[in-house]
Amino acid sequence: MTIRVLLADDQALLRATFRILIDSCDDLEVVGEATDGAEAVTLARVHHPDVVLMDIRMPGTDGLAATTMICADPDLTGTRVLILTTFEVDEYVAQALRAGASGFLGKDVTADALLAGIRMVAAGESLLSPLATRVLVARFLATPAQGAPLAAPEDLAALTAREREVMAQAAEGRSNEEIAEKLFLSPLTVRTHVHRAMTKLGARDRAQLVVIAYQSGLVQAPPPPPRDR
Repeated sequence: MTIRVLLADDQALLRATFRILIDSCDDLEVVGEATDGAEAVTLARVHHPDVVLMDIRMPGTDGLAATTMICADPDLTGTRVLILTTFEVDEYVAQALRAGASGFLGKDVTADALLAGIRMVAAGESLLSPLATRVLVARFLATPAQGAPLAAPEDLAALTAREREVMAQAAEGRSNEEIAEKLFLSPLTVRTHVHRAMTKLGARDRAQLVVIAYQSGLVQAPPPPPRDR
């Protein structure tokens, strides 16, 4: 099955480069290009892409606002947003994750990493590096935010002890393989626990499950690293 991708970036050269790269793969196809967030939302509603490759800093409606609108649209529940950013540790990225984005890539990403990221997000996985999870997510998602949290502490009662344990490990930035090794489980069993937790908590993907882990208090944000003097 072909993965349908929408590009949203105000830089024409970058869009053209991504289009050539993506369209060169048999399993990927660019279905549209947007120059700002408003156009990205409009084209997403027209094409229903599997993945939106979204820049944050665009004129007019930025990528953060567009991500919020796309992820909140009940007609676009099958669309995943993959954020492009110049800075990996960026508060705007954390806000995009709160809004429902499935992960992010730096604009200096390699071609292979970009294609792998698109495929991963389309499959319902999240693209969160350990650095992003431990520093960015913990630092910003654990702070108060406007609007209701995705899940309250009492919602975790629906999870089994093992599901909570696996969810906490995922929130620390560990992959299924790393969790399996730590908890003496198979990667397939870990994946099953992750998906059951997502279903019970109404998380659209693994990235949102990480958000819930911090917002519900399942895991605590570590203290910020000391600043160099």
